Amino acid sequence: MRLTMSTAVVLSGIGRGYRYGFELIEASGLGAGTVYPILRRLEEWRCVVGAWEAASLSRSAGRPARRYYRLTAAGESLRAEAEARYPGVSAVYAGSHAPSRA
Repeated sequence: MRLTMSTAVVLSGIGRGYRYGFELIEASGLGAGTVYPILRRLEEWRCVVGAWEAASLSRSAGRPARRYYRLTAAGESLRAEAEARYPGVSAVYAGSHAPSRA
C-alpha cells in the first residue's frame, strides 16, 4: 500500500465529512482522474466502504446517483498515519466548510 499525498488528502477529506467523489474534488482541488482511482484503491484495501444512494433520491434531485464513502477502522488508522506523515494535509480543507451529515 503506497500512501501518497493525494491519498492522504482524500482520506483526510472523508474523515472531515466529505462523503462522495465530486464533493472531495471540489473541496480539495484534486482532479477526478486522481480522486476516483484513489477511492477505488481505498475500497480494495478495505479502508473505505462505498454505497450508491437510492436511485429515487437522485432522480428526485434531478442528478446522477452518488456513491457515498465512509472510513472503516483500517481507514481511520490509515488517515491518522497519513496526517502524521503529511502534517499539512488537513489544511487543504481549511477554506472549505465540511458538509452536514444529513
